[in-house]
Amino acid sequence: MKKLIILAMLLLPTFAMAQSEWERPAKSESQPRKALFEKKNKTVDPKYLAGAVPEVDGKVCFTLDLDAPGKSAQQIYDTVYAILEQMTKEEKQFEQSQIALVNKADHMIAAKYREWLVFKSTALALDRTVFNYTIIANCSDGHLNLTLSRISYAYELDRYDSEGLETSAEEWITDKEALNKAKTKLNKVSGKFRRKTIDRKDEIFANITEALKK
Repeated sequence: MKKLIILAMLLLPTFAMAQSEWERPAKSESQPRKALFEKKNKTVDPKYLAGAVPEVDGKVCFTLDLDAPGKSAQQIYDTVYAILEQMTKEEKQFEQSQIALVNKADHMIAAKYREWLVFKSTALALDRTVFNYTIIANCSDGHLNLTLSRISYAYELDRYDSEGLETSAEEWITDKEALNKAKTKLNKVSGKFRRKTIDRKDEIFANITEALKK
């Protein structure tokens, strides 16, 4: 017992010194608990908001008015025809997609499309709608006027647990139908149709614009 007391007395200064070097770590500045669970407000790209879906006489109609200096009406016609024809062969197109009518004398083309518009595609889920629209191209020397209109959707008609949805752009993706009252956000359901329709229109118009600038 005496030996243990003496050993403890010998070790005490060492332990005390070591203990004096210990301290509590400084607390890191973390977010308040409430902030951790708050949803971040997502900013919507203005290109999807007010005015992004134009209407002509109450009908949704996207227009590409493009100057093509130095190109004849026939050259513009041939270029646009080739792009519209190629579109009918894309993977997401239905058999009904086709160039329906042409007026070679006036350099006009009318094409109808029925394709899949995909909202989300993962290994576990596929969310998409049938997307119908018409493109009319009017070609003249140095200029192209092209419209994308007569838009409609057929959504989830083949699901056994859903009645699905058949609707037109006028009833579904206009400012009135697809935006909140303040016109700062997209509505949850119709908003995704508006967003993807605008994206697809932008893609088509960009391809035609690029081809005519070459």
